[in-house]
Amino acid sequence: MSGNDTEQTDFGFQKVPAGDKARRVGEVFSSVADRYDVMNDFMSAGLHRLWKRQAVALAGLRPGHQVLDLASGTGDLARLMSPRVGPRGRVTLSDINEAMLGRGRDRMIDAGLALSMDFVLADAEQLPFANRSMDRITMAFGLRNVTRKEDALAEMRRVLKPGGMAVILEFSRLSLNALQPLYDAYSFQVLPRLGKLIADDADSYRYLAESIRMHPDQQTLRQMMEQAGLEDCDYTNMSGGIVAIHRGRVY
Repeated sequence: MSGNDTEQTDFGFQKVPAGDKARRVGEVFSSVADRYDVMNDFMSAGLHRLWKRQAVALAGLRPGHQVLDLASGTGDLARLMSPRVGPRGRVTLSDINEAMLGRGRDRMIDAGLALSMDFVLADAEQLPFANRSMDRITMAFGLRNVTRKEDALAEMRRVLKPGGMAVILEFSRLSLNALQPLYDAYSFQVLPRLGKLIADDADSYRYLAESIRMHPDQQTLRQMMEQAGLEDCDYTNMSGGIVAIHRGRVY
C-alpha cells in the first residue's frame, strides 16, 4: 500500500498524518456507536432508510450471491440484503471499528439473521478476502472515512468475481446550488447541536459534517472507480445530490 511517514490526509477540515487518520476515525465511531442509529434518523429525518433501500435495489442481488458489506456499522444494508441472497447466499459484515461491528452483530442476532452471516473486523484498504470471492460489495457512508480511497477501491476490484458489482452509497454534492447555504447551516450549526443533545458528542458530528464536504464529488469518485479497474461505472443522485449511489462492475 502507498504512503510514508510524512504523508498528510484530510480529517474533516484538518490535515493530519495519514497514519493517524484511522485512529481518529475509530475514536469518532467508538464514541457514537451506542447512539448511531438514533442519530441517523434525526440527521436525515429518516431519509437514510430510503437511500439504503435504493442502494440495495440497485445492487441486483440474486439468490446464492456472496456479498461483502464494507463499513457495515450497525448492519442496515446487511439486514436488507440477507433475504435477497437467501439460504444459499451469505452476507459478510465487515468494519474497521470493533464497537460498530459489535453493534451490527447484536442487531443481526436480535433479528435472527446472524447464522447466515459472517462478521469480520477488517480495514477496507487491506481486505482479508481471496481474489474473485464476492459477487457484490456494498459500502454505505464509509468511503469518506477511508484514508486512501484509491486503495479501498482497488481492493474491491480485486475481491469481486467476474460479473460482480461494487455499490457505494455516500454523501456527495448538491445539484441545486440555491440550497447550499441552507445545507451548510444545517451541517455546521444544527448537526453538532443534535450530536451534543442526543449523543453528548458535538465534535464527532462536526467531523462527520466536515468529512462530507471533503469527499470527492460524483464525477471525481466515478473517475477514481474507473482508475481502480472497475468498469461501466455510473451514479444515481438522490435527494438533489445530498447522496449518490455509485456502481462499478467487473467483467
